[in-house]
Amino acid sequence: MIRAPRGFAALITAAGRGTRAGGGTPKQWRDLAGQPVLDRTLAAFVGFDRVVLVVHPDDMGQAIDRYAGAVTIVAGAQTRAASVRAGLEALEGQVSHVLIHDGARPLVPDAVIRGVIDALQAGADAAAPALPVSDALWRGAEGRVTATAPRDGLFRAQTPQGFALTRILAAHRQHSSAAADDVELALSSGMEVAITPGSEDNLKITFPADFARAERSLGTDMDIRLGNGYDVHAFGPGDHVTLCGIRVPHDAGLMGHSDADVGMHALTDAIYGALAQGDIGRHFPPSDPQWKGADSAIFLAHAAGMARDKGFRIGNADVTLICEAPKIGPHALDMAHRLSEIMGLDAARISVKATTSERLGFTGRREGIAAIATATLIKE
Repeated sequence: MIRAPRGFAALITAAGRGTRAGGGTPKQWRDLAGQPVLDRTLAAFVGFDRVVLVVHPDDMGQAIDRYAGAVTIVAGAQTRAASVRAGLEALEGQVSHVLIHDGARPLVPDAVIRGVIDALQAGADAAAPALPVSDALWRGAEGRVTATAPRDGLFRAQTPQGFALTRILAAHRQHSSAAADDVELALSSGMEVAITPGSEDNLKITFPADFARAERSLGTDMDIRLGNGYDVHAFGPGDHVTLCGIRVPHDAGLMGHSDADVGMHALTDAIYGALAQGDIGRHFPPSDPQWKGADSAIFLAHAAGMARDKGFRIGNADVTLICEAPKIGPHALDMAHRLSEIMGLDAARISVKATTSERLGFTGRREGIAAIATATLIKE
């Protein structure tokens, strides 16, 4: 965490609608690896005594509910420049310097912020991080390259962009026309802007794919769980077995306290195992008569719901049934679709298959059916 010098404030711009990022919700309020983008952005500036957050008027309610007391919340305007000006005016007379940062840059490293602060403390009126352009540059039209362009002296601009407050506020009041960023306004007002080191991690979320890039950068924070389940039931009297929720004709039934659905029991235990929540017996004790003959869909739905309640989504599920008979192949797709309905998971992420034990052991002697299952859970 950067501890900002006295007299330095941060201004976070988050009043845009971010429609190019998709998702229906403004990008700054969307989830990024378990936290809203804006939460992560603000966390980078928690060491500043004053933080001003500029939000769209429609977002004032949720901004106040989430951040009131921690930051100063200001309503934005129709343009970015006007929104920044509103934030600057909230700081007028209170601080000497301000760092203006895009709310959609949630991964700004401490070193980038420190570089801007150091330049301002060294006497610069303005400083901003950037990366040199290393790719070849083209001009194009109608889907064709029309010319090349030199890249010498070109930089990719980033934020936070830091300024002496009085000078950048004067620049905003003097130049009401739209500008690409605050550096453009500073230059138009005659200010010299020092270039400080940027970072590839300091990406701005603009398009849908940028969320995936940001999540990859946060890969060390990902919580992925793997669970395994195993179950077995013996054959007994009957004319069918229930496997993964599907009734399969057979010359015997399966014995158990519930419906003895060995495949669904193994998968349920796999999910409980990934959550470190024991097994079916912990949640649905066989000593409790209410579960006698129960549909095992109750158990699987409970496990899947518990995963959701704990903030996980099921990445995939794999069930293997071990038996000599009945034949599973003709029913495997129906089983996957039934599991899909119960768990609320795309059937394309569910595998149901079968194998034999080469006539070895109790399954080889056709005394019963065993099942093993694996489930992957991913923290949302």
